[in-house]
Amino acid sequence: MIFLELVLQNFGPYAGRQVIKLDPRSGENARPIILLGGMNGGGKTTLMDSIRLALYGQRAQCSTRGNLSYADFLTQCVNSKANPTEKTRIELLFEHIEDDKPIKYRIVRTWEKNPKDGKDALGILGDDDTWPVDSLVNIWDDYIENLLPLGISNLFLFDGEQVKELAEQETPPQIVIEAIRGLLGLELADKLAVDLEILVNRKRKEIADTKDLADLEEIEQRLIEQHEDYQVIEEKLASYKNQVEELEIIQREALDKFVSEGGKIAAERNQLEQQQMERNTAAENIRQSMCDLAADVLPLALIPNLLSQVQVQGAKEFRYQQVQLARDVLLERDKRLLKWLSELKITSEQVDKIQSFLVEDVDNLYTDYSQVEAPWLLADEESLSQLDNFIYHVKNAKTSAKQQLSNLKNLEEELIVLARQVQTAAEPEAYQKLRDAVEEAQNQVAQAKAIYETTRQHLAELTDTLEQTKKELKDYTEKNIDTKNREHIITSAAKVQETLKVFREKLTLRKLNKLEEEVKNCFLYLLHKSDLVYRIAIDTKTFALSLFDFDGKPVPKHRLSAGEKQLLAIAFLWGLAKVSGLRLPVAIDTPLGRLDSSHRQNLVEKYFPAASHQVILLSTDTEIGKKEVETLRENEAIAHEYLLKYNSNTRQTTIQPGYFW
Repeated sequence: MIFLELVLQNFGPYAGRQVIKLDPRSGENARPIILLGGMNGGGKTTLMDSIRLALYGQRAQCSTRGNLSYADFLTQCVNSKANPTEKTRIELLFEHIEDDKPIKYRIVRTWEKNPKDGKDALGILGDDDTWPVDSLVNIWDDYIENLLPLGISNLFLFDGEQVKELAEQETPPQIVIEAIRGLLGLELADKLAVDLEILVNRKRKEIADTKDLADLEEIEQRLIEQHEDYQVIEEKLASYKNQVEELEIIQREALDKFVSEGGKIAAERNQLEQQQMERNTAAENIRQSMCDLAADVLPLALIPNLLSQVQVQGAKEFRYQQVQLARDVLLERDKRLLKWLSELKITSEQVDKIQSFLVEDVDNLYTDYSQVEAPWLLADEESLSQLDNFIYHVKNAKTSAKQQLSNLKNLEEELIVLARQVQTAAEPEAYQKLRDAVEEAQNQVAQAKAIYETTRQHLAELTDTLEQTKKELKDYTEKNIDTKNREHIITSAAKVQETLKVFREKLTLRKLNKLEEEVKNCFLYLLHKSDLVYRIAIDTKTFALSLFDFDGKPVPKHRLSAGEKQLLAIAFLWGLAKVSGLRLPVAIDTPLGRLDSSHRQNLVEKYFPAASHQVILLSTDTEIGKKEVETLRENEAIAHEYLLKYNSNTRQTTIQPGYFW
C-alpha cells in the first residue's frame, strides 16, 4: 500500500484547497521519505489526523477528538475562515495490489458545520478519479480492515507522544496493547469466544420451558449488569492507576527538588557540623603531634647522609681499636714464646726462623688494617650504640611524620567537602517548604494508592461474583435442559472454549517469540552500544518488555538513558510493524523527541530510510535540523519536502514546497 496524494480543503488550519504529493516513486529512484516541516501548533498533528480520518471515519483515533461526539469533532475540524457555502473536504489517494495488479482508490470525505445526521459523506473514486465505486462505500470499514486494520494502525501512524509514553511506562499504553492484540490475532480469538457464548445462551433459551426461561433470563440480566459494573470499575481502575502514576511523577519531582536545592543536606546539617568539629579537632591533634616531632629528633632527618657517614666511621674506628689491642696481645705472647724457646736446646738459627715467621705472620694478618686512616672520631662502644639507637628513632619519626601528613591532608579534604555541603544546605524556612511539598506529594500518592487498591479489591470481588453467576448459569443449564442435541452444542462449545484458550496461549507464545527477536534486532541496530542487551523478553499478559544482559541478568529499564528508552520504544513499534507482515506506509509525527545527538543520528541514518517503503515524517526545525536533513539528502532518502507555513495573525497554514533549509 502506498499513499499517493493528500488533499485538504478547509480542514483545521488549512484554508482553501491544498494538495500534498506523497508518492515516493516520483523520481528516477524510489526514495522512501516524504518530509514535512512545521513549527509547534502549525498543523502537523492535524495533518496526521486527516489521514486517520480519511481511512477510518467515525472509528478514527484522532488525537484532537478527546470525548467529543463525531458530529462535534467534525464541526471542530472546519476551518474558522472557511466560506459557509464551501464544504470541508479530505481526499486520500492510495494504491495497493489487488489480484496481482496495482489499483488506485481515492477516499473522499466531505461535511459542513453541524453536519446532517452527525456524520460525513463518504465517496470512493476509482482509477481515473471520476467514476464512483458505490459498492465499496457500504463495505468500506470491512475493506480497509483487510488493508490496514484499525487495531494495528498505530504501529504505522504514530507520534512522538506515543513513543514518549511507551518509553516511560513499564507496561505499554492501552493503544499499543490493542495493536499487539490485533497483530497476534487475539481479537479474533476473543470474538470467537464471545460468539460461542452467545450461541450457547441462545440454545439455552430455545430448550428452556416458561419458568426455566424466566429464571434463565433473570440470571442473564444479572450477568449483563455485572458485566456493565465490571467495565465501569475497570475504567475507574485504569483512571486511578494513571492518577497514581502522575502523582508519583510529582512526588519524584518534589524529592528531586528537595535534594537539588539542599533539603536533604539541611536535614543532616547538625550531623555535618558535628563531623566538621570532629575533623577539625583531629586535624589540630595531628598538627600538635607534628610540632612535638619537630621539637625532638625529626629535624635530623634532613641530614641522613651525615648520620650514615658517622655511623660507618665509628664502626671502622672501633674495629681498628680492636685490631690494635689484639696485635699488642699477640706481640707479647710472641716475646714469651721466643724466651721460652731460647731456654730449650734449640739452635739460634731455628729461633731466628721462628721469630721471622711470627713477625711475618703478624704483619700479614694486620696488613689491611695498617692502611686505615688515623682515627678522628674517637667514639667509644657505648657512644656508637647510642648513635645506632638515635638513627633508629630518626627513621621512626620520619615515617610517623609522613603518615600524619597524609592523615592531615585527608582530613583537610574532608573538611572542604563538608564545608561545601553545609554551604549548599537550604535555609530553615526554605527547607520547611521543600519538606512540606515532599510530604504533601507523599500523602497524595498514599491516598491515591489506597483508592486504587480499594477499587482493585472491588474489581476482584466482582470478578468472583461474575464467575459465580456464570457457574450458576452453567449449572442451571446442565440441570434443566434435556434436549440432547442442544446439550451437545453447549458441551461442545465449552470444549471449544478450552481449546480456544490453549490455542490463544500457544499463538501468543509463537508470535511473541518472533516479536522478541525482531525488537531486539531493531534495538541493537539503532543503538550504538551493542553490548547493552543480549535478549529481550515480552510478558504474555501485560506485553511489558524485560531486558537481559550477556550473563542472563535483568537490565532494569531505569538504567537506560532517556534517549535509549526512546530508541527501545521505536524498536518495539518497528518490530511490531515487521512482524505484522503488512507492506504499509509509516507516518511519524514529532519523530525525534528527547534523543541526544548520537541516538538522533542513528535514527536518521538507520531507521527513517528503512522503516518502510514510504515514510512520512512530520517534524519541527529542532528535531530534524539542518544537519539531519542534509544527511538524508546526501543518502538520497527524501522524495518530497514540504513546509507547513503557519501565519499567527490569520491562524492559517499553507503548504509550500521545500523544508526549513
